[in-house]
Amino acid sequence: MKNSEILELTTEQVIAKINEEKANLTKLKFAHTISAIENPIRITSVRKNIARLNTELTKRKTEARIAAVAAELASVTPESASE
Repeated sequence: MKNSEILELTTEQVIAKINEEKANLTKLKFAHTISAIENPIRITSVRKNIARLNTELTKRKTEARIAAVAAELASVTPESASE
């Protein structure tokens, strides 16, 4: 999954995709433990996808927090701040 594809997802879709990829990673690891899978590089690519999704989710949460703090600071008037 490319970063451009991740940016098009909503936050709920990102969370769902993280859970889906984690389940996929667990299955791949289990299959690889039992018998060697055909392409073990898939495990690495799934881990990287999870990291990309988590990075985007963290970025969105941080932006939301910053927006909330900025809105809160904007609502504080100088008169009420001196009280």
